[in-house]
Amino acid sequence: MITKKDLEHVALLSRLELTGSEKAMFARQLNDILNYFQSLDCLDTENVQPTTHVLPLQNVFREDWVGQHTSRQDALANCPDRQGDYFRVPKIV
Repeated sequence: MITKKDLEHVALLSRLELTGSEKAMFARQLNDILNYFQSLDCLDTENVQPTTHVLPLQNVFREDWVGQHTSRQDALANCPDRQGDYFRVPKIV
């Protein structure tokens, strides 16, 4: 059970300023969530395999192959601002 003291400690760590009504509301909501998880403890999961995802996923890789590449001049042809053989972009700091 989440107490008011627990909630105030988490709010302090999170640098949150909560009013009294917000503390009461969040404590109630967090306790509702914890109570829901306790109700899940009653489920029979004896024959359920642990999973990391609900769908059977696998990586799909493709073959790497050397093909036709765009020439430097064609790549720079539509560049709005360039300096020699390079794209010129605004400085981002």
